[in-house]
This record gives sequence, C-alpha cells and structure tokens, in this order.
Amino acid sequence: MPGQFVNNATPEERKLNFWERLYLPEIFKGLGYSASKMKLDSYAFEYPEEQWYPPDSYRGRPVLVEEQGRPRCVACGLCARSCPPLAISMQAHEVTDDIKEREPEWFEINMLRCIYCGFCEEVCPEEAIVMSKEYDMTFQHRDEAHFGLDKLLIPKERLTDRLSFLERRRNRQFGEAWDYQEENNVHTLRNRLDYLAGLEEAVARADEHEPPNTEIVDEAAAAA
Repeated sequence: MPGQFVNNATPEERKLNFWERLYLPEIFKGLGYSASKMKLDSYAFEYPEEQWYPPDSYRGRPVLVEEQGRPRCVACGLCARSCPPLAISMQAHEVTDDIKEREPEWFEINMLRCIYCGFCEEVCPEEAIVMSKEYDMTFQHRDEAHFGLDKLLIPKERLTDRLSFLERRRNRQFGEAWDYQEENNVHTLRNRLDYLAGLEEAVARADEHEPPNTEIVDEAAAAA
C-alpha cells in the first residue's frame, strides 16, 4: 500500500508568499552578492601557470638526499619501521668504496599510501630522507605511484631550504631545554666528506715524502 502524505508543519510556522515560493528573489540576491565580490582583488592562482611556493616547514612528498652522486641513506630501516601506512620498503647492500659501508640497493615509496606525516624524516639519524616542497603529482596508473631511487634521489643543493629549516628547528628545541652544544651532535655522514678530504691530504703528503699533518686527520676523524 502506498504511503500517504503527512503535513508536519506547525501552527507557528510562517507561510511563504507567492514570490518566496518562486525562490527568484533569493536567487537574484545571491547573484548580486557574487557580482559585488567580483570587484575585489583576487587571491586565487591561475593554476597551473601560477603555482604556490610552499614555506620551508611544508611537508610535501618525501625524497632522499643525494651527496656527491650517492644517497646519504644507510638503509637502517628506521623510516620503514616508523611509517604508519607501511609505504616505505628497501633492501640494503654493502659498499666498499665509501665510508658509510652500506647503502640501499633499492628504495621504494608507495605514494598512494603515503600520508605525508613526516615520521620518516623525524626518525632518520642521517637526515637522509626529508619532506620536500613538491605537492603536484598525478598518476595515470597505480604502478606510476611507486617511486624508486630514480625519482626519490634529489641533490643536496636543491634541498638546502628544508635542511636548514630542520637544523634551526632541532637546535632550537635542544637549546630551550639546556645549553646546546653543537659539537656534541656532530653528524657522522654529513661530515664524512671532510674526513675523506683529510685522508686524501695525508696520502698526498705521504706521496710527496713529507710528514703528514696529523692534526688535520685527527680533526676530521673526531668530527666523523
């Protein structure tokens, strides 16, 4: 049996007149309000011709820091462990031509799973994975969202803004709690180039039959 119409109007409810039932006056009011706002300055970007440039604190897609043509990452696996959606996976292998002794053989981030939380950046002891300013990503297929080393490695020079921001933020937090001593937080891999430079100078002096400058080697080893 079909239902019956029930009028739930209360006696106190105001009756609409003819023009109000047409809704035309309210439509014209809305159009008039929109037209009045067209005279104001526009704050919208003409995307994609104009794009927003995020601040240094912005968390875009995660990327890997590349130094001297090699990844800074040591494939410790902390970022994969801390990732809530399990978007990070990697495989490590040993290297003999670098002081860090190991680096990722392959590294992959599933951007369809990534939630841009920044936990990977927080736990990384080498500052090898950081959040970039890239936010414009489109995929035609799910496989395109699997970013490997070819898409993740970004030269350190292009990430100067983010790395400087991390240094300022972390140092300030330590300094607020106690007298922060920067030399107590010397980063091993960030200073490995200075260490290698000291070794090369010592070898060069030895080749020239000159006594090596042990102070430079000791300073580099202490910094490393």
